[in-house]
Amino acid sequence: MDITDLAVYLIPLAVIMLFYLGRRKKTEKNSVAQMTEAFAQGLTEPASLHPVIDPVRCLGSGSCIKACPEEALGMIKGKAVLVNPTLCIGHGACAASCPQDAITLVFGTEKRGMDIPQVDPTFETNVKGIFIAGELGGMGLIRKSASQGAQAMDAIAKFKGSANDYDVIIVGAGPAGLGAALGAIQHKLRYLVVEQETSLGGAIFQYPRNKVAMTAPVKLPVVGEMHFREVSKEKLLEWWLGIIEKTGIRIHYNERMENVTPADQGFIVKTSKGEYQTRTVLLAIGRRGTPRKLGVPGEDLPKVVYRLIDPEQYRNMHVIVVGGGDSAVEAAMAVAAEPGTTVSLLARGEDFGKAFGGAKPKNRDKLKAMADAGKLKIYLKSGVKQVNPETAVIKFGDEEAEIPNDGVIVCAGGTLPTPFLKQIGVLVETKFGTT
Repeated sequence: MDITDLAVYLIPLAVIMLFYLGRRKKTEKNSVAQMTEAFAQGLTEPASLHPVIDPVRCLGSGSCIKACPEEALGMIKGKAVLVNPTLCIGHGACAASCPQDAITLVFGTEKRGMDIPQVDPTFETNVKGIFIAGELGGMGLIRKSASQGAQAMDAIAKFKGSANDYDVIIVGAGPAGLGAALGAIQHKLRYLVVEQETSLGGAIFQYPRNKVAMTAPVKLPVVGEMHFREVSKEKLLEWWLGIIEKTGIRIHYNERMENVTPADQGFIVKTSKGEYQTRTVLLAIGRRGTPRKLGVPGEDLPKVVYRLIDPEQYRNMHVIVVGGGDSAVEAAMAVAAEPGTTVSLLARGEDFGKAFGGAKPKNRDKLKAMADAGKLKIYLKSGVKQVNPETAVIKFGDEEAEIPNDGVIVCAGGTLPTPFLKQIGVLVETKFGTT
């Protein structure tokens, strides 16, 4: 082969390689810019389950970056890096797509611990017969919660002992509880679902009207695959209601669990409406079940609520929204869109980036545009100091002001029901960047 023939092969390869390297360099430059901006704003702490990447094992294939639905990962110096930590929602697709097992999914970080109930691979706690699935166990994603509920029921079906009225009491009718109920039907177990709300859906039921709930296909017992990838709250709840009608899932609504106590060959589950003897218990409750309170005078007034259901109810009112995450931002924007409504959004961060770092980029951009247009007012380094019947005292920086107020919507997240878990003997671990 002479040099002319060789050139015919090498020149196209060189062009392809130059194109690839140029594109890769541009991609890495964007990743560095994203990480620099995130860290400059103090947005360094993932909220939940997130990846830790072993640079030795990472080959830089980029498969994890393509798999991430939140654009939390980027490529720097040929290695995958978590460049937008606060965007990570624990999807876990990155770890599943990695060809070298270079990704470990962990809870918490070295600086910020995360409380997680201790469960084994079958979702059983240290208390034999008590299981935990879904958000309470650190996994709030719809598809994973539903899958965990079904998997827990596989283990419960093998659990020995039957001298009780029920094989399992499922607490909570969110995705984990409903997935578990389908699993119970598949295994022909004696079961009952108790739900403190007036309808199903758990945290999804509490979403504002028309909020988009992100999910992904998941195979469920009895009904097969749930195909949704991006779906509104209403459509998802309608789908679940259809499944309940089709399968006859037994749910007691408006019934709150109060206690779980050991009994012969099982447990007694005490609720606001009665007691149930069961050989096992599955806790499929969310962390939002115990909302984080303001801790100020007047927070017990009826106008203080912890979720937004319908923005229209606040039309022509003065409303305060507290929080810096997606739920607070979306609530503030939805209420601000109602005619005649004034909205004050209070967040703890000292600048816009830190205050709303937990919100999705598109929500932050929309919020900033609405604030710049005067459709709502943002108070940074702020909080509610006191709630009065017709006003509220707010503090922002070193200043205070008493402003007209008809409603306060607190979207500050929820707290793990640690006292209850400890009371029934379930161990809670604080994870600092561990599995």
